[in-house]
Amino acid sequence: MSRPLTRIRLGVPGGVLAATLGLATVARAQSISVGTATASPGQMATGQIVVPAGIDPGYSIAVAVFNGVHRGKTVALIAGAHGTEYASIVALQRLIGRLDPKAMTGTVIVAPLLNVASFREMTVHLNPVDKKGLNRVYPGNQGGSQTERATALLAEQIVKPADVIVDLHGGDLDEDLRPYSYWFRGGNAIQDAASKALALGFGLDHIIVQDIDPANPASTGTLGGYGLSLGKTVLIAEAGRAGTVAAEDVDALVNGLESALATIGVIDRPVRAVANPVWLDGGTRVGAAGDGVFSAAVARGSYVMEGMTVGVVTDYLGMNPVEIKAPATGVVTFIRSVPSIWKGATLVNIGRVLAEPPPYQTPSR
Repeated sequence: MSRPLTRIRLGVPGGVLAATLGLATVARAQSISVGTATASPGQMATGQIVVPAGIDPGYSIAVAVFNGVHRGKTVALIAGAHGTEYASIVALQRLIGRLDPKAMTGTVIVAPLLNVASFREMTVHLNPVDKKGLNRVYPGNQGGSQTERATALLAEQIVKPADVIVDLHGGDLDEDLRPYSYWFRGGNAIQDAASKALALGFGLDHIIVQDIDPANPASTGTLGGYGLSLGKTVLIAEAGRAGTVAAEDVDALVNGLESALATIGVIDRPVRAVANPVWLDGGTRVGAAGDGVFSAAVARGSYVMEGMTVGVVTDYLGMNPVEIKAPATGVVTFIRSVPSIWKGATLVNIGRVLAEPPPYQTPSR
């Protein structure tokens, strides 16, 4: 399903991409502070966003701030909301060593690991301290549990100051995922066009079209939905799988980040834009009916037909097999990478291929 890529160069601010993304006019920058990090123009600074103790322990989130010589867009690059999606975390670490603030326009805030407890204790999806998802509780709560307090600080210190947000993810320890990006749409034509340009500029050739209702609180608990509700340009990109840190996944994310920054006008380099993307819908997931042992029958990225066997579930003796069927025709965006299952555990997700992205439609409540 791989499609060819094309390399283009970003034009002057009056160019198509620049106009779509609303590049700022050039002016001298000022000092920028995020948490304990303060960067003067042309400098990089590191520090911490300190999550204070509350009803449970506090912790610190490492942050790096790159302040360009001239004013421009403020871009937030984050990863590690799920602390075992390792490739995305490592990609942001690598990017830190490749950015030069003296050659930048605007500001880049980099936070590679938001969910430290998840990373440290190798806990999938949730923060083991309070059993909550860091990408599910925006805008957070300063008086809540650790995840809620951390999210409240991230919302104030990273999300609100940013013009553009790129949130990196990947297959967790239990997910064998093929790389893709999300084009989040909220119904605002200018905002949606900017997000589309960013998704194409990032360079992953499979793009999931996801419509969000920014006015519906149920849709704004994630960073993508919350960012849209604040008028931000948002991109979610995923690569990495099953606890691995494969060079091809890390390289895809690092190259995509640099290309995205060039698309926005922060750095000067060729834009690695997708010429012929594979557009997908949000997909249909199949959950486990109960406890058992799962074995995948197809690989990530496979094109399957509705009703095709994609895996088998047995009991703990390896008996009483039940075939798991594809719920739709499309691409296996990810499939379970481990045998362990329980009721509701995701076994597979199938994304339907779209000939073209349909017009935005407000999701039903």
